Amino acid sequence: MPRQTFIAKPNEVKTVWRHIDADGLVLGRLATEVATVLMGKHRPEYTAHVVTGDSVIITNASKVVLTGRKLDQKTRRRWSGYPGGLRVQSYREVLESNPERLVYEAIVRMLPSGRLGREIRTRLRIFSGATHTHQAQNPVPFKTKPAPHVAATA
Repeated sequence: MPRQTFIAKPNEVKTVWRHIDADGLVLGRLATEVATVLMGKHRPEYTAHVVTGDSVIITNASKVVLTGRKLDQKTRRRWSGYPGGLRVQSYREVLESNPERLVYEAIVRMLPSGRLGREIRTRLRIFSGATHTHQAQNPVPFKTKPAPHVAATA
């Protein structure tokens, strides 16, 4: 008899809480690893239409690093829908005022869009400082891959 493909069921998946310290990590590399963990692609029981990923806590979001001249050249654009309602901020301004937003958007844009993606993003918690409010979940430290040495321009 041929081997059956394993399909995870939503109530069978055990969620693990992971903690990542973003101090000195490159934003894009951090975002790809976190998105992979949130979707569950690091697990052997990954199923595309079921939330099989872990919950992630990120601390020190204000100390994330952008390489090159991205802090001044990249912008975050919001439009209210009205004439003259376009608001443009450089990444440097966003990092100073709301660093959680910068990290959140980088990660969420790598998740699937739609119903599943909206459910996955509820498992992401980001804090700009070194402390977080989820000690009761006993988060497991998550080791990220070391990035090649880059000149930090924070």
